[in-house]
Amino acid sequence: MGTDKEGELDERPAHEVTVASFYLDTTEVTNSAYDVCVAAKKCEPKDKRVGMWNLPLHPVTGVRWDDAKAYCESIDKRLPTEAEFERAVRGSDGRRFPWGNDKPTEELTVALGRSGPLEVGSKPKGVGPFGHHDLAGNVWEWVNDLYDPYAYRRPGAKDGKPGTCEEIMESLADIKKSGKGGFTGTNPIHECERAIRGGAYNYPANGLRSTNRVHHPGRWRLRMTGFRCASPR
Repeated sequence: MGTDKEGELDERPAHEVTVASFYLDTTEVTNSAYDVCVAAKKCEPKDKRVGMWNLPLHPVTGVRWDDAKAYCESIDKRLPTEAEFERAVRGSDGRRFPWGNDKPTEELTVALGRSGPLEVGSKPKGVGPFGHHDLAGNVWEWVNDLYDPYAYRRPGAKDGKPGTCEEIMESLADIKKSGKGGFTGTNPIHECERAIRGGAYNYPANGLRSTNRVHHPGRWRLRMTGFRCASPR
């Protein structure tokens, strides 16, 4: 997990992580699937001002982290961890993108400055090593973890576990005090935020790399962020 060769400082160092066996949904959750949960009164409605792509097979967007969590729990699943998501992307060979090490193209991914997502699974040549679609591009995906800029330096790194919220806030204070760059980019953090993974339709090629870590407050509803679910094997 992580890398020593590129990206931001929160992607370093490269390290081995032990991940228990798990299942991950083949595609991102669609509008039609999410709407079933809303109709059953188990999920909050998405924000249609943000989730403006409402075709049935488009990935649902405009949902908070809590909404994503509630949906997964409604079908006896959960959100994947950062480690599980990266495992699904990189397989056993540490590839740079889900499909391998070739540069992203429009044939492989829904990204590279597009104005919106496409139906899930619309780029079959870009599937990951275990057959998952849209692990890089289409929409960002909420994962279970709090975003911890120092996660890979902590004792829990070998198990893919970030620090506590208190530890994370101490880390953020250290970053600010020392003027360090390469952790939060142009998106400074003032609270414990949630990690998102996978890149989105509007992202450039380098931003789709398997190790890229991004974050936003879990209460935000974003037009470029959806999710998929996981479960123990």
